[in-house]
Amino acid sequence: MPSWIRALILPLSGLLLSLPAAADVKARSCSEVRQAYGAKGFSLADIPYQEIAGEHLRICPQEYTCCTTEMEDKLSQQSKLEFENLVEETSHFVRTTFVSRHKKFDEFFRELLENAEKSLNDMFVRTYGMLYMQNSEVFQDLFTELKRYYTGGNVNLEEMLNDFWARLLERMFQLINPQYHFSEDYLECVSKYTDQLKPFGDVPRKLKIQVTRAFIAARTFVQGLTVGREVANRVSKVSPTPGCIRALMKMLYCPYCRGLPTVRPCNNYCLNVMKGCLANQADLDTEWNLFIDAMLLVAERLEGPFNIESVMDPIDVKISEAIMNMQENSMQVSAKVFQGCGQPKPAPALRSARSAPENFNTRFRPYNPEERPTTAAGTSLDRLRTVWRTMQHSVTDIKEKLKLSKKVWSALPYTICKDESVTAGTSNEEECWNGHSKARYLPEIMNDGLTNQINNPEVEVDITRPDTFIRQQIMALRVMTNKLKNAYNGNDVNFQDTSDESSGSGSGSGCMDDVCPTEFEFVTTEAPAVDPDRREEESSGAQGSYSLLSWSLVCMALALQRLHR
Repeated sequence: MPSWIRALILPLSGLLLSLPAAADVKARSCSEVRQAYGAKGFSLADIPYQEIAGEHLRICPQEYTCCTTEMEDKLSQQSKLEFENLVEETSHFVRTTFVSRHKKFDEFFRELLENAEKSLNDMFVRTYGMLYMQNSEVFQDLFTELKRYYTGGNVNLEEMLNDFWARLLERMFQLINPQYHFSEDYLECVSKYTDQLKPFGDVPRKLKIQVTRAFIAARTFVQGLTVGREVANRVSKVSPTPGCIRALMKMLYCPYCRGLPTVRPCNNYCLNVMKGCLANQADLDTEWNLFIDAMLLVAERLEGPFNIESVMDPIDVKISEAIMNMQENSMQVSAKVFQGCGQPKPAPALRSARSAPENFNTRFRPYNPEERPTTAAGTSLDRLRTVWRTMQHSVTDIKEKLKLSKKVWSALPYTICKDESVTAGTSNEEECWNGHSKARYLPEIMNDGLTNQINNPEVEVDITRPDTFIRQQIMALRVMTNKLKNAYNGNDVNFQDTSDESSGSGSGSGCMDDVCPTEFEFVTTEAPAVDPDRREEESSGAQGSYSLLSWSLVCMALALQRLHR
């Protein structure tokens, strides 16, 4: 190198070495950032008083900065916590909807059952004393099994109701044949003739349709509220990926590092970050919406345009019809039973002194609706009517809240980015943080869902690896939706029967014990098919009548006790 060139370079080198000192003099103050950083609860010992070179930064732009390595690490963790809180707060509505409505509906239905049983028992003990008490376990056992079914017990409704009518036949058969003594084995033989002889006419079949549909709808609905509650609670607790955490830090706190702590992210920038971070949650939306639609269909069954007053008279007619059928066919029933089970042994002389027809007519005359008790029983009726109407209002309320919860998961990014504490809003697109500086955000907004994040400019998303946990929630919703659809049609299916859902693809498509509501294990029960000309049965069965069950039992028991006279 010529000496004259060397003579020019050396002075310039000295000048260049002195430039950092000059830049330090002109470095901007970090006082505004220090104030905002301290307000977050962090130690001011982490932050410089003036900007420093940013080569050490791993997420934010490596320019002159107010952030140290410690600050970037702490603010990165802070952005993760704030994101988790934002998701939980934003999904608060849907979570509280399922929690509170599940509690309310469950309380009402349990109270309806408890009041119906208590009213029946109190009324009959007062009115008939020992005569009722000798037969009360038939009805008590029925209520016990209905409660056990509702709470998820392994109860087959059809078999249980068939057993109820068989036991009732045994009791009535003894009373219409007091001249004979019947052993337990003989009575068991009598019960086997219930379906064949149809001593109660068509009432058992009609009530079976109505009761099974009502309880299937109620139990499935409350299970749906349980599943919705659990899924909402679980999905609202997000675990952001490393790529998401980096994007959150860049969006929320890199403005601090650039000395712009009051500048909020651009709205569209926020949307892309949230869509990338919540891509799997958005994929839940399709199955969630199908689940909500199925819940609304079952709610319509429960809500039905009927009340206790409108079903009382038809029930009275049906119960009276059952008793009259037993009365009219008592001789034929007895003859066929004696033919099939053998001739029973005569009873002691005291009991056989009375003829069978006389005993039947005095003890088993049909129930007359005009003789309905109006004193203590009226109080019970008022109490049940109040509970029933309250539950009807509750179902209506639940329906409205369910409608509002549709598309909640795909709407999360939009709800979060609308928050004034998060973004600068849509009206301030020039004076917002775009990830690099205070200026307009130019990239387009991504569509919803995992597969649409392949070109997300803000978040690194591996679209080939769906979130296993979210896929488990999708499966739980799919299983519940299938059950709700069956309940809407009056059918009860085994809760663990997921054959239709077993074709799901991707990791985690199976149902896990800690996710799917496997605590409900049910046996298959299908309501009897209804012919097109049986419009009365179809209407009452489709509406699902709790009051139908409760008051049919009251009337039935009252009729039985009057027949004991």
